[in-house]
Amino acid sequence: MITYRDLREGGKRLGAGFLAAVQFLTIIPVRREVAGEDIGRSLVFFPVVGLGVGALLFGVDQLFALFLPTALGSGLLIVVLVLITGANHLDGFIDTCDGMAAGRSAEQRLAIMRDSRVGGFGVVGAFCLLLIKYISLLFLPGAYRMAALLLMPVLGRWAMVYAIFGYPSAREEGMGQAFKEQANWRGLIIATLIAIAISVALMKLLGLALMAVLWLFLLVLAGILRRKLGGLTGDTYGAISEVIEVCVLILVPLVAGGYF
Repeated sequence: MITYRDLREGGKRLGAGFLAAVQFLTIIPVRREVAGEDIGRSLVFFPVVGLGVGALLFGVDQLFALFLPTALGSGLLIVVLVLITGANHLDGFIDTCDGMAAGRSAEQRLAIMRDSRVGGFGVVGAFCLLLIKYISLLFLPGAYRMAALLLMPVLGRWAMVYAIFGYPSAREEGMGQAFKEQANWRGLIIATLIAIAISVALMKLLGLALMAVLWLFLLVLAGILRRKLGGLTGDTYGAISEVIEVCVLILVPLVAGGYF
C-alpha cells in the first residue's frame, strides 16, 4: 500500500532530478549538491528543461519582433540560447570538432578534446554551426516558428538522453561517464514519451515524422563518433545536441510542408 510518506519521498526524488537537470543544462543557479542518483533521474527531465528553454526563446522572439528587424532579432535569439545554456553544448561541439579533425587515433582525438585550448577546426566548426542556425532562424516561416523554437531544445536534449543510454562511454571518468552509469531503459522511455508528447502537441502526427527523421540523423552522427572515438563523451553529447538543434530548425518547415 502506498502511503503519504512514500508519495512525499517520491516527490522529493523527482524534484531533485528536475533540479539536477536544470543545473546541468542551464545557467539557472540551483543551490543543491547533486547526488549520484540525481544524475540518473535528471535524464528524464532533459526534454522538460528543453521545453522551458524553448518557451523562453519563443517569448524573447515575440518580444524582439515588436521593435527589431527579423535579421537582428534572430541573431540576438542565438545569443540568448548560448547564454541560457552557458555555452556548454557549444563548447562540447567545439572540442569535438577539434578532436575529430586533428587526431589520427581514438586516443589522440580524446586527448585533444580534453585540452582546454581551442583549435582552428573548433573555431571554424562553431562559426559554421552558428551561421547555419542563424540563417535557418532568419528564413524560418512564421507559421512554423513557434513549433521550431520550442522543439529545437526539446529534441536536442532528448537526443542527448538517447546517446547517453544507447552508446558506450569513451572514458572511464568525467561527467559523461557519470551520466552513462546512471542511464537506464526507464529513463530513456520516459524522456522519449515526453519528447513525443510535446512533438505531437505542436505538430500532431507530423511531430512523429520529425522525430523519426531526427532519429536517423542521430544514429548516423552517434555511429560516426563512436567509431572514431571508441565511444561517446560529455563533449560529444553536447555536440549531438547542437547538431540536432540545427536539424530541427531545417526540418520543421520541410516536414510540415510535406517534403518528407
